[in-house]
Amino acid sequence: MRTALFLSPHLDDVAFSCGAALARLASDGWRCVLATAFTRSVPEPSGFALACQIDKGLAPGIDYMRLRRSEDAEFARIVGVHDLRWLDFAEAPHRGYRSAAELFGRPSPDDDVLPMLCERLQAVCTELQPQLLFAPLALGLHVDHVQLRRAVLRLSRDAAIAWYRDVPYAMRTELSAPAAPLALPTGPHLRVKLDGCAAYGSQIGFQFGSAERMREALAAFACDEGHAARLDQPAERFVADERAARLLAF
Repeated sequence: MRTALFLSPHLDDVAFSCGAALARLASDGWRCVLATAFTRSVPEPSGFALACQIDKGLAPGIDYMRLRRSEDAEFARIVGVHDLRWLDFAEAPHRGYRSAAELFGRPSPDDDVLPMLCERLQAVCTELQPQLLFAPLALGLHVDHVQLRRAVLRLSRDAAIAWYRDVPYAMRTELSAPAAPLALPTGPHLRVKLDGCAAYGSQIGFQFGSAERMREALAAFACDEGHAARLDQPAERFVADERAARLLAF
């Protein structure tokens, strides 16, 4: 069984960005592993970290990341993830980032997560020996996405790589990014993706307004991606090396 390793900064990024590709590979017999970097529960959050929880409509006393991990497990069940991993690093608001401006600025020199993240990712890749690796382009420049991308670029690996376009950032603005020449048709698997994304109830209202709007927005974006690739069906687009393009040439 061939293995595809999907790397997600947060507990929803792979789902929103390339969940249909994951569902398609799983249905085609790949062993799909979903590993999310920033998943740690931090007791008694305060300041900006607490604000990032409250603005989702969640009470201060809730274990926010535990709730999000349960949502991630439901997504994994729906789309066919074979192996779900939470790498247990703290999100940026718990690593000293104190505002939205800092969250989308340059990584802080006091943020020491990168060496540990590199070590953990290397161990996962060494264990799994994936043939194909999916990782974020870091569109939108969220510092957690940037740190994960940096870690992936430092990996010693044999896997082919496909860089996915970070959603919802890729939907909101024309971002300066490399062309995404590889398009994976996902028409038959789009509904599975949308059903899986619906599991992230704590995020949908903040990101999209409602579950219905989430489905409409992601479906429309998939159609736009297919149109951009001159396909007659929805798609997800990637920046990929030649080996990844061959592996994904259905």
